[in-house]
Amino acid sequence: MVAAVCLQNVHKVYNGTLVVNDLSLTIKAGEIFGLLGPNGAGKSTTIRMVTTLTQASQGTIVVAGYDVSRQPLEVRRQIGVVLQQTSVDGDLTVWENMELHGRMHHLRPSERQQGIETWLQYVELSDRRHDRVKTLSGGMKRRLQIARALLHQPQVLFLDEPTVGLDPQTRRRLWEIIQRLNQQGITILLTTHYMEEVEYLCDRIGILDQGRLIAMGTLEELRQRHGEGIAMTQRGDRWDYRFFPTLALANAYLEDQPDKTGMMVRPSNLEDIFVELTGRNLD
Repeated sequence: MVAAVCLQNVHKVYNGTLVVNDLSLTIKAGEIFGLLGPNGAGKSTTIRMVTTLTQASQGTIVVAGYDVSRQPLEVRRQIGVVLQQTSVDGDLTVWENMELHGRMHHLRPSERQQGIETWLQYVELSDRRHDRVKTLSGGMKRRLQIARALLHQPQVLFLDEPTVGLDPQTRRRLWEIIQRLNQQGITILLTTHYMEEVEYLCDRIGILDQGRLIAMGTLEELRQRHGEGIAMTQRGDRWDYRFFPTLALANAYLEDQPDKTGMMVRPSNLEDIFVELTGRNLD
């Protein structure tokens, strides 16, 4: 099976600064892959390179079997993109935004109309089809962006911070939409600043820091690699963390301490691993 996305030794230089440094990774067809990193780690630049919006300075990127640098038009036919910034036209109606996108992808009228009906219903915006987009809530605009990105039936969907700024209930609704899309066979690459989003949605996770891929695997693989148990000790207004291979070993360590004041043990999570690897919180 052809990989959905494959990057090999990719570099990106902006104004003499290396922002993506020798990045190699493969995203399997049909998976949800989460790309994490602190601000400035190179996540958005990576998305822009993979989606043909900017050229890599060096290396090879292949999407759905097509080379990004040599076959950008073919790549664009295979991908849907939802960027962090709201990119729908607020002065057009919901339907008009979808219609414009379908025309830009040269969809036949019958195919276009059927697709618009299908995807607006899918994201629960059918009843707002004649409303101007500027009257929609932030969550509705994000759902419209997703529907628009799916209109030409892409194989791979790129979601760059899809739930940023949304309330928890709206975020959960978007998670359900993303899961259903994946169950239909769409490969998804997701960047986010929400750890629980990655834990809930992603099959595998890659962590970028200063343009380099410093860790990759499933959540369980990352926990096994760095420690499944954590002993926490409060020192003033901060906590010190100590990883242990298992929760049982962390508990045994706690039991051996003559003074357990300010100490506790719990299972490790993705945020613990992220901070351990990067030295920084995600936001």
